[in-house]
Amino acid sequence: MSGSTPRAGVLALQGGVAEHARMLEELGAEVVLVRRERDLVGPEGARLDAIVLPGGESSTQDRLLRLLDLGEPLRAAIEGGMPVLGTCAGLILLAREVLDPAPGQGSLGLLDVAVRRNAFGAQLVSAEAEFAVEAAGVEGLGEGGAVRGALIRAPEIASLGPGARTIVAHDGHVLGATAADPAAAGEPGRPARLGRVTGISFHPELSGDPAFHRALLAHTR
Repeated sequence: MSGSTPRAGVLALQGGVAEHARMLEELGAEVVLVRRERDLVGPEGARLDAIVLPGGESSTQDRLLRLLDLGEPLRAAIEGGMPVLGTCAGLILLAREVLDPAPGQGSLGLLDVAVRRNAFGAQLVSAEAEFAVEAAGVEGLGEGGAVRGALIRAPEIASLGPGARTIVAHDGHVLGATAADPAAAGEPGRPARLGRVTGISFHPELSGDPAFHRALLAHTR
């Protein structure tokens, strides 16, 4: 549905919404804060070209998605081809399996990974770092094109199924994965591009690094 200006949504039920919205706007997108099904789809079909699932409290976001009857429309929109980036809690929402869920917590099951919540401890155990990304077209502000980001009570990816591939490994932890999309394979000898479903454990929006958001919007062109 994209014209010259992509319409990018940010799931706005809880968590770090403003920083993602500001980054997308700085990249030239029209931003929609997604709180209801009508923000995603209407009689004319999809109302967004891409969406970000922000960090925050994943069990709270999961509960609100179900309370507001938004979970299934969101899942359907992404399964229908809408590109999505999930950061921190957003990665947990996207995962096929949450190994240590809060009572009653589920997920959207759209990225073929199993995750552990809060793998890096309490919120006080937070750090900013540079993360090398194995994906063509993701050029960050750090040394050698690494992406700057903050780890805050971050999850880690414990395992990947055949439908996903690792894009970020750091200090022995897998902190990013994307859908294994044959259409994103690119040229021989070069890393593949991001698939349409990507999840990362860290927060590039808090470090002012637009690399992942730029790559997300590239799917809308």
